[in-house]
Amino acid sequence: MLLTVTTTHRPATDLGYLLVKHPDKVHAFQVPTGTAYVMYPEAGEDRCTAALLLDVDPQRLQAQRDTFELGQYVNDRPYAASSLLASALARVFRTALRGASADRPALASERIPLEIRVPVLRGDAELAERLFGPLGWAVTATPIPLEPAIGGDSKYVDLLLTGQLKLSDALNHLYVLLPVLDDAKHYWVAPDEIDKLLRSGAGWLAAHPAKALIARRYLAHQRSLASTALRRLEADEPVTDEEAELPAARKVTLAEQRRDAVLAALAEVDAARVLDLGCGSGALLSALLKVRRFTEIVGADVSSQALETAARALRLDRLPERQRARITLWQTALTYRDDRLRGYDAAVLMEVIEHVDPPRLPALEASVFGHAHPGSVVVTTPNAEYNVHYEGLTGMRHSDHRFEWTRAEFAGWATRVAAEHGYAVHLRGVGETDEATGAPTQLALFTQEVTA
Repeated sequence: MLLTVTTTHRPATDLGYLLVKHPDKVHAFQVPTGTAYVMYPEAGEDRCTAALLLDVDPQRLQAQRDTFELGQYVNDRPYAASSLLASALARVFRTALRGASADRPALASERIPLEIRVPVLRGDAELAERLFGPLGWAVTATPIPLEPAIGGDSKYVDLLLTGQLKLSDALNHLYVLLPVLDDAKHYWVAPDEIDKLLRSGAGWLAAHPAKALIARRYLAHQRSLASTALRRLEADEPVTDEEAELPAARKVTLAEQRRDAVLAALAEVDAARVLDLGCGSGALLSALLKVRRFTEIVGADVSSQALETAARALRLDRLPERQRARITLWQTALTYRDDRLRGYDAAVLMEVIEHVDPPRLPALEASVFGHAHPGSVVVTTPNAEYNVHYEGLTGMRHSDHRFEWTRAEFAGWATRVAAEHGYAVHLRGVGETDEATGAPTQLALFTQEVTA
């Protein structure tokens, strides 16, 4: 699937600075569903075009929900723009989405002439106009005809957007609205998706006439999530009749929010083969097993007793054969190299590192980030600054914790580990955020980036 971004701003090659991708190179980014490439078909002073090409391996899509038995093999996902392309865009152009440019900071905040084309997009031409038109785009959505022998139009359009916008705004429009047009997200949608929607929709979503439709489709028609998103978006505005039909979301525990944030991070990097390192009694394993996109799940822990407890909780002896084949439990110490852990899409260390003695952390880093070296790593740990909100707490949150880091300490550790082992890292909070102390849990998402 393909997306191109063109500008005639002079010098047009400044587009490379805004996207943080050099026009003279072909950039390759490994994703679990295939490879994303960024290249420049044209790069001159008067006109420059950057192309994002996502080469999807159909065999890696077997975990998707489909409506017929062979749907995992016979589908349009490798070819038609969808949430797969939006996820690739978010990973490849992460800095540009934030509107940051170290080399051209002033230009990043300017409106420049842009032309965006998505030649094959699953969606409706009228809806494309309804979604992009209010955002300042001139929209040309041309239905792609079926073969002459069949006649009529297909369910795909050739989408062309032209306008004078900030590049960051344009990319955020695409990140949100491509999945809305597709209306079939390829990953499990957790409450953390609300934050992504509001972050990417900042400055434009609240005033969009189709905001209720956007929220429902972006959040996979989960009515409670859509309701929460709309209420957070318009906290000081009356709720319309359409929005009032959406029931309020129930309050979820921090443990649930943490689990959902981990699942959302795994979905963000399109992981299918996942390690749960320090899996304990299997709380995360149970959630992973419920999501069909995770085709291979490994729970690893140093405690044989914990693994036995996990096996009982998961009822491994009663699972259907196909389900049982997806999950494996291994006893291993994370401070020692284990060849079995190599080659996975992602590894999770959920509330694990704080149980490791600080002198042993370098061994864990070398084992997990160095030797196993999965495509992505998700780490969560308590935020020590938030502990003041727990009445009666005088020490750390758990008697087995060896340390609890502040946000600055965690950021310093994550940044160093990422630099030493070839990862980029993105930090975020999990749970209700306090202005002074942050969120109760802090999460780091490490991702490999390969440039050719």
